Amino acid sequence: MTDNPKLGISFMAITMLLFAIQDGISQYLAREYNVFFIVMVRYWFFAIFVIVLCSRQPGGLRRVVSTKQPFLQIFRGALLALEVIVMITSFTLFGLIESHAIFSIYPLLVAALSGPVLKEYVGWKRWAAIFIGFVGVMIILKPTNNVFSLQAIIPFFAAFMFALYSLLTRYAARQDSTMTSFFWTGIIGAIVMSVIGSGYWVPLEAVDLAWLGLLCILACLAHYLLIKCYELSEASSLQPFAYLQLLFATIIGLWIFSENLEIHLVIGALLVVLAGLFAFWRERQKT
Repeated sequence: MTDNPKLGISFMAITMLLFAIQDGISQYLAREYNVFFIVMVRYWFFAIFVIVLCSRQPGGLRRVVSTKQPFLQIFRGALLALEVIVMITSFTLFGLIESHAIFSIYPLLVAALSGPVLKEYVGWKRWAAIFIGFVGVMIILKPTNNVFSLQAIIPFFAAFMFALYSLLTRYAARQDSTMTSFFWTGIIGAIVMSVIGSGYWVPLEAVDLAWLGLLCILACLAHYLLIKCYELSEASSLQPFAYLQLLFATIIGLWIFSENLEIHLVIGALLVVLAGLFAFWRERQKT
């Protein structure tokens, strides 16, 4: 790994911007077409990208495909594909700003689940941060209105799924390489989405076909840059900058989709982000 933290952080910022733009395009397309169809095509391109990238690794595809824990890798890949569906659905119901504000709790869910999943010790300070983060989510959802509705838990469920995926990725890393996990994520996701989305194929308008093509390109580029980020710098120093996606998504939501930035959402998101940053800091202190 080349040690270049400044370049790694710069790449991380660009990656979060690309992810936010990708989410904005996904929101637009999912409002016009079936979400299963959109995610299926996106995964097809992603699978091609994964195969090309992994084939260039030392030992080629044969070495990258080899895994000591195939069932875990299959479950991880399927879980992420389903999480993408849930999150894009949330965009169509809540918009980018509120969805990302709630989704920002996923690092705290990772901390909470690291005990039962990875058998890691979680101290009272991190539990306090987790509690504060949940308070932030409750403020975002405005309990007096719709916190108990089914729709209200959709972005939270997406955060839970992604947190579990992140933990299983850490668990898989104990025996498999990063590229092996990356390969299985793309291929299994493409297979799962082909099964789910093949019945929803529809012709696209020319302009929407262009947007879908751009979405696929951005998805591949963002994942490639993300890999480069972790080659250039330690994960613990990069993770706090993942919150830039919330900032970029908020700007896109306000500017492109004319979403509202209400005071309760700002307060709740700040609590979630500050609690998450504290949890990152405690994790770094521990390691």
